[in-house]
Amino acid sequence: MDATSLATLWATIALIIFLGVAIYIKVPRLIAKALDARAARISSELDEARKLRDEAQQLLGQYQKKRKEAEQEAAAIVAAAKREAELLAADAHKKTEDYVIRRTALAEQKIGQAEREAVAEVRASAVDIAVEAARALLAAKVDVKAGADLFKASLADVKSKMN
Repeated sequence: MDATSLATLWATIALIIFLGVAIYIKVPRLIAKALDARAARISSELDEARKLRDEAQQLLGQYQKKRKEAEQEAAAIVAAAKREAELLAADAHKKTEDYVIRRTALAEQKIGQAEREAVAEVRASAVDIAVEAARALLAAKVDVKAGADLFKASLADVKSKMN
């Protein structure tokens, strides 16, 4: 046999002895146990990952529900605020109209009072002017007539005193 064949033969014998010792000390069973343990660990990690994914799905659903509820509540608040703003605007408009009506009525009353006062002043002035004109006319007439009567009365008085 040549050296290569001999080396191959010894390598084959060493391999068979190694495999025999490995089987004798139960290495395949240890490898199978290690692989089974690893498979069980991977399986439990997969189960845990599924549980976590399910919990995450539930939380996502809850948050989406809460978000929808919050959006609905916000929409209701906005709608209520719009209604309240419209009511306030209508109330302010009504109050403004009432104020304008009261101010207009007050202005009309003041204008009416001013008109009555002006008419009263014109009447008073007209009466004063008429009285003054009547006095002047009466004074002119009374003076001439009264003067003549006074002269006659004085003359008669003087005659009677002289007699």
